[in-house]
Amino acid sequence: MSKLKQDLKSEKIVSKIEQENTALKPEDAAEKSAEEALQEAAQNLTSVMEKMRIAEYVQYLNHPWKLLWTNFLIGIARGLGSTIGLAIVLALVFYIFQHIVMLNLPFISDLLTKMVYTIQENLKYFNGSTF
Repeated sequence: MSKLKQDLKSEKIVSKIEQENTALKPEDAAEKSAEEALQEAAQNLTSVMEKMRIAEYVQYLNHPWKLLWTNFLIGIARGLGSTIGLAIVLALVFYIFQHIVMLNLPFISDLLTKMVYTIQENLKYFNGSTF
């Protein structure tokens, strides 16, 4: 998504520069020397490249291990975030289930009790201990 936004921003920047360049009148272009026009074009190109973050991209091309390391750290962060988020959601779900069981609703309480019993039996099996 962010790549798409960057592409759209860069297209807007390029189109803006093209509009500015086409907006010049022929008399204005004649008044400017070739050197000034070249400096202005270089300035525009530099600003576009800075906004597109070309330097960072080139740095990653020159140092592929840095790109791999960055992506590795991003993967670890995503995995850790997913694990913590899942633990929080499951804790909330089990907390709500406990309160539903305490309400002693006929069908739902029996179903949840069986689920909790099955989970405890599986924990006994994997841990080798009793509750």
